[in-house]
This record gives sequence, structure tokens and C-alpha cells, in this order.
Amino acid sequence: MPEDADLLTPDGVARVQRRTVAVLAAGQVLGGVAFGATVSLGALLAADLSGQEALSGLATASVTLGAALCAIPLARLAASRGRRRALTLGNLFALIGIALVITAAAVRWFPLLLVGVILIGAGNAGNLQSRFAATDLSAPTRRGRDLGTVVWATTIGGVLGPLMLTPGEVVGGWLGMPPLTGSYAFSIVAQVLALGLYLVGLRPDPLRIAQALARSAGSGPAPVAEQDSPRVARYAVFAVAGSHVVMASVMAMTPVHLSHLDPRNVTTIVGVTIALHVFGMYGLSPVFGVLADRWGRLRTILLGQAILAASLVTAAVAPQSATAVLIALVLLGLGWSAATVGGAALLTEATPTALRPRRQGRSDTAMTLSAAIGSVLAGGVLQLIGYGGLAMVALVVVVAITVLSPYARR
Repeated sequence: MPEDADLLTPDGVARVQRRTVAVLAAGQVLGGVAFGATVSLGALLAADLSGQEALSGLATASVTLGAALCAIPLARLAASRGRRRALTLGNLFALIGIALVITAAAVRWFPLLLVGVILIGAGNAGNLQSRFAATDLSAPTRRGRDLGTVVWATTIGGVLGPLMLTPGEVVGGWLGMPPLTGSYAFSIVAQVLALGLYLVGLRPDPLRIAQALARSAGSGPAPVAEQDSPRVARYAVFAVAGSHVVMASVMAMTPVHLSHLDPRNVTTIVGVTIALHVFGMYGLSPVFGVLADRWGRLRTILLGQAILAASLVTAAVAPQSATAVLIALVLLGLGWSAATVGGAALLTEATPTALRPRRQGRSDTAMTLSAAIGSVLAGGVLQLIGYGGLAMVALVVVVAITVLSPYARR
């Protein structure tokens, strides 16, 4: 509980919230570097070390599995000890994971690669928690905007990660790193800086202040709405998880699919495509945040489903065109962004402060675990019916989210 009573005043809360959003945004920039590199390299490393393209989806599955395994424990840690402890522990997991991935590539041991990627995914669970941390002290009219701002910050690191593949190979060669792991040198530096930033910058802890405000219950206007709408919360979890499994499954197979379209320029075409996809995921999140605040959380979720549908149809119609695949991946990122920002805001406002860390952890677990399963299955679907067929299978989930949307109406 905060020791300084001034922090519980409206001015104190606003001051801490501004600082929290700034720190979280900077941390997302740094954390996004490792995420972007893993998204781009994971499938290629898995295919290379295993010798089987059907197993390439295990890399993305391992990232999401790691996030799923750690989402609830990190949420519980945040509930009991604050966001700062949870986020810094996530950074430590990611650092260890990066070291294991590099070692696995050096000794060419596929199981060790998956362990390392799982730990990077555990670190990503901390990054996912940042978007909820941005709403701990946020006023209801700014909740979507603050959440979107923090999500947007991932754009910089997430786009830089894939674009660092080629220069990373140069740096990696100079450092004696294994092939396809050079860009992780940049990721290590970024994760160390993020770790230090959270340790120093998240003081006071926003969740601890929000919990103190909820306990005081009448000492001043609370910055969050204390209502419980379980049915709305369940739909929000389903919408976020479903949108994520659509995005992760198609995105996981894109590097492998593109490697067949242009084998001579794999790192370049994959790097550019994934970089633009990551930009789509995060670049317009503040816009979707404003839409969620002004237009409505549910409408923003449904807008995301419309964009996801456009992406999947594009991929299904012209799977052999690298340009069409690039357009589909950008739309895939944009649809995911709208659904995730709208869904996270809907879940937060449908849940009282005391229950938020628990439900947020369950949401992240559902999101990442379903995506892990989807990524594994995507490899087999790709081999059976191709990239276009995979897009059509994913479209079924989009239809389900849309059809069930009446459950989110109060």
C-alpha cells in the first residue's frame, strides 16, 4: 500500500498514471525487439534445427505456450506484490530464453531451442501484462487511449526486430554467433535496459495504488469503475483469444510459405513482411483506443473482425503473390490490434479492481494457450491444404466471434 497519502488524491493518481504510461511505453519499445526477432526467426530456426518444415510452427507455439504458462503466475505476483515485480521477472525469463536459443543454434539441438523460446514467451507474458498495467489508474474515459498508447509503443521495437535480421547476421558473424541468431545480440541489450527501467521507473507501483483506492472506497473519486459483468468479461476473453489465435496461426506459417515463394531472398522478404505485420499490430493501436473510448468497446472488436476477414480472404485468393501476402499480413495485424485493444478495455471495465489481476491473467492464458495449439495445428494444415486453406480455416473463428457478440451487450 502506498505510504504517501498524497498519491491517493486525484492529482497524485493522475501524476502517477502519466509516469506509469511513459515507463510502460518505453519498456514496450525495448521488449518488442526480442519479440520481433523471435517472430521472424523462430519458424526458420525450428525448421532448420529439426529438419522438418511441419515442425516450424512449434516455435510460435512455444512462444505462446510460455506466455500461457506464466500469465496467471505473473498476474498473481502482480496482485500480491505489484506490477513492477511481475514485469521485471518477465524480463529475466526473456534474457535466459535468448541465451538458450543462441546455445541451441550453436549445438544444433532442437529441444533446447523450444525451451529457450518458451522462456522468451514467458517474458512476453510480462509485456502483455503491460497493457493492463496502463489501465490500473486510468479514468474510464481514457482507458482505451492509455492502453492503446502502451500497445503502440511496441511498434518501434517490434518493427526494428525483424528489420535487424540482415544487420544482425553481420554483427553475429563478427561476434561468432550461430547463423540466424545475430539479431538476438540487439535483443539482449534491449532486455537489460527494460529490466533496469522497470526496476527504477515503476515506483510507486500503479496496481498497489489502485488496490489502496479500492480499499478506501469513499475517500475520493475512484479512477476505475467498480462493477462486475461476468458474461461481458467472458465474451471479452473469448474475443481476444480468438483474434489472437487467428493472427498467430497465419503469421506463424507465413515465413515458411514465403521461403518457398522466393528462396533466394528469404531473410529480406520475411523481415520486411513481418516488420510491416508488426506495425499493423501496434502502429494504430492509439487510434483503436480512441475508437474504443468514443465509439464503444464492442464496436471496436467487431471492426477488428471485419479487418481480419479481409486479411484472410486476401491470403486465400492470392497465396502465391508475395505482395498479396504482405497486404494480408498488414491487415491481419490491424484486425488483431482493434480486437485486442477493444477486448482488453471491455474486460477491464467489466471487472472490479479486486478481480482484475486474476481475470486478466486468465485472459492472457486463454489467449496464448489457444494460439499455441493453433500454431502447432497450422503446420499440418499448411501441408495438407496450403496457405490459402489455412486462411479459410482461420476465418471460422472470426465468424464465431462476430456471431457471439450479443453476449457483450449489457
